[in-house]
Amino acid sequence: MTADTKDLDRNAAEAAATQAGADERPTLLLVDDDESCRWAVGRAFERRGYAVRTAATVAEALEIIEGQSPEFAVIDLRMPGPSGLTLVAKLKQADPNTRIVVLTGYASVATAVEAIKLGATDYLVKPVDADAIEAAFGHSAGNPERDTQDQLLSVDRLAWEHIQRALAQNNGNISATARALGMHRRTLQRKLNKRPVRR
Repeated sequence: MTADTKDLDRNAAEAAATQAGADERPTLLLVDDDESCRWAVGRAFERRGYAVRTAATVAEALEIIEGQSPEFAVIDLRMPGPSGLTLVAKLKQADPNTRIVVLTGYASVATAVEAIKLGATDYLVKPVDADAIEAAFGHSAGNPERDTQDQLLSVDRLAWEHIQRALAQNNGNISATARALGMHRRTLQRKLNKRPVRR
């Protein structure tokens, strides 16, 4: 047997082992029109042992899930064409057990709340990393099977956390935070004066 033949045999064996391992890995669908985000987050999850499929649009994602629903999904809500909300609804319809984390822009709390109502597990404000996404799925890196029912957010808590993030990003400035959130300053003050939601 020549060295070239040995290399071919080894490559074939490695490919077969990789394919066999891929069948046992948790599956993750990553949908974002930002190519650099897809690449960075996708690579991070592959290193953590996930079988990752990526799409730049909702239409591409719908083609991917025709064959099989993923166990996990990360979906940007704002993309060209149909909204990520469309995909959240389709994924939950196909498999209610799919755990979905939605990525949202700075001031789209209403859309994030709608995603939670449709069945998303959590939402994160971009930019994000794999650690934050995995925590939002409700499990640590080594335990993707941990139950997430106790991790689900109420809509009130979701809105409260979004306001707190916006407030922190504006260094506590009420006027700037209200502008960023697209609400009147007095409305924001009333929300802040209410007792914080219990965790």
